[in-house]
Amino acid sequence: MISAQRYADAVRPVLDRLVDTQAAAVDRAADLIASGLRAGGVLQAFGAGHSEAFAAELVARAGGLVPANRLSLHDLVLHGDAPRDVLADPKLERDPAVAHQLYALAAPQPEDVFVVASQSGINGSVVELATLVKRGGHQLIAVTSVEHTARVAPRHPSGHRLADLADVVLDNGAPYGDALLPLEGGGAVCAVSSVTAALLAQLLTAEVVRRFHQAGEVPPVYLSANVPGGDEHNLALESRYAGRLRRTA
Repeated sequence: MISAQRYADAVRPVLDRLVDTQAAAVDRAADLIASGLRAGGVLQAFGAGHSEAFAAELVARAGGLVPANRLSLHDLVLHGDAPRDVLADPKLERDPAVAHQLYALAAPQPEDVFVVASQSGINGSVVELATLVKRGGHQLIAVTSVEHTARVAPRHPSGHRLADLADVVLDNGAPYGDALLPLEGGGAVCAVSSVTAALLAQLLTAEVVRRFHQAGEVPPVYLSANVPGGDEHNLALESRYAGRLRRTA
């Protein structure tokens, strides 16, 4: 029987297992991010499809790190010169060419660190962006399903998966196909990768902030814009990164 309670019961052990198994990888990733930010860099976060939720969890939210950008396929239109109808292509994330535009629009500096999320880790835009990131000398953190990516063929001409190129791989703990609850007659329902990605994003944030504290520094963290003084606090921090942070509605 499919139910909300059954999904909740299935999610809990996935989250517990993620916390236990990914602690070391989260530490390594937080080291890279904190080092980059303390050197004046920005965290560049990208995810296509539903993995956009991971990037959104890291960027421009209360309690999150100020020096962070969310890269998106929508940037091709919002910040580039692509026609709006390009976003109507459901297979856009499979096109390696778009990664070159995304990377150029990001205009990263050497200290910037990239975190790229993809459940499957095989689509062209994701793998090509990872290739460009490493070619540019940046640290790269991948968030992917180790189980899923191992069971599907890469779509990038190089034959690489996202995980092959990363300095640190964070396993989102989602199963092959993402959904947790099997259906009678085949298939499954209720995906989990967005839930685990949100947890990973907050684990990373906590560990990066801890490293700032350990260094005796005040971490650049957003206040809620909906509390008194929030706007002033946030604008003062954003001004340190003038021209490097993109904020849209």
